Amino acid sequence: MTDPAAPVPLRAVLWDMDGTLVDTEPYWMAAETPLVESYGGTWTHEQALGLVGLGLHDSARILQEAGVRMQEDAIIDHLTDRVMGQLRELGNPFRPGARELLAQLRDAGIRTGLVTMSLRRMAETVVEQIPFEAFDVIVAGDDAVRPKPFPDPYLQACEALGITPAEVVAIEDSPNGLRSALASGAATIGVPMMVSLTGVGAHALWPSLEGRGAADVVAFHADHRAKESSR
Repeated sequence: MTDPAAPVPLRAVLWDMDGTLVDTEPYWMAAETPLVESYGGTWTHEQALGLVGLGLHDSARILQEAGVRMQEDAIIDHLTDRVMGQLRELGNPFRPGARELLAQLRDAGIRTGLVTMSLRRMAETVVEQIPFEAFDVIVAGDDAVRPKPFPDPYLQACEALGITPAEVVAIEDSPNGLRSALASGAATIGVPMMVSLTGVGAHALWPSLEGRGAADVVAFHADHRAKESSR
């Protein structure tokens, strides 16, 4: 029988992509601005920040409200193509420490998943440019039953890996992403980039992944589970 008092092990780390693994948010913003302006509208930095971490269809509707006279799917395809072009031309703009931590987790035998609201074809473009086998599962925006901030993308990743959220650490950079991971029941680390994560409820806020290793993630998960079990 399983000892209910036994510590829950860390079995997987689930990563957000845009803004967490790779710093693609400027690519998205650079694609959004000329699109809105081509229809005579204006697009501010503050408006662009409002899309960080949103599902693609939610973002497309906001762009429609800003004057873009295109169908939602057409907007999504247009922006995705522009960002993928930048990725192919310039390579993956990894956030500090992200690639190194990902490699350490793989070397330690901890499974990893990518949980992103970008389309699968864009996620695969990023993954194909990583020089090692980086992820056991990808849940993309066109795979999710409901987008972030709903818990579905993280729950789907857990199901695909055959594990429970209690055995997971999620790493996110946006409020919506954090809300999704938290709602799933995962231990959640926020690594802010463009928007503040203060008050969203992350179990830990790390200013950067630089200098962080697999042992830090394991220790964070063990500490979080111990606190949960003592409540």
